[in-house]
Amino acid sequence: MQEFYGKDLARYKLERAREEIETAELLFRNERLKAANNRAYYSIYYSLTAVLCLEPIAFKRHKDTLGYFNKNYVHTGIFPKEMGRSISKAEKIRHASDYDEFYVAGKEEAEGQIRTARAVADLVEKFISGK
Repeated sequence: MQEFYGKDLARYKLERAREEIETAELLFRNERLKAANNRAYYSIYYSLTAVLCLEPIAFKRHKDTLGYFNKNYVHTGIFPKEMGRSISKAEKIRHASDYDEFYVAGKEEAEGQIRTARAVADLVEKFISGK
């Protein structure tokens, strides 16, 4: 088994993020909107963990990963504040999609999740390339 460190691991995580965007798009086209929301969120999560691989630091809980990223990368201006708001919204939508049995996912919302995932991955790719 090959071991990855630093930038190599970050690129691998970003590749996983891009794969999840593709999966979200497939699910969206097949009108599996809750699942598309979930995969788009996981794309975002993998993008954020790609950034953290450069430190390196990792967390067991998503909440801790998102909090650390916001505190150290969004609030410091490394990534735009709008990105932090979009990530927070994506997490709430994913949570509703996964756990709220009465939640009805909409097409516009799922499209927004996928757009957010793509935008986050693009920003993270630029960040990693500059390191």
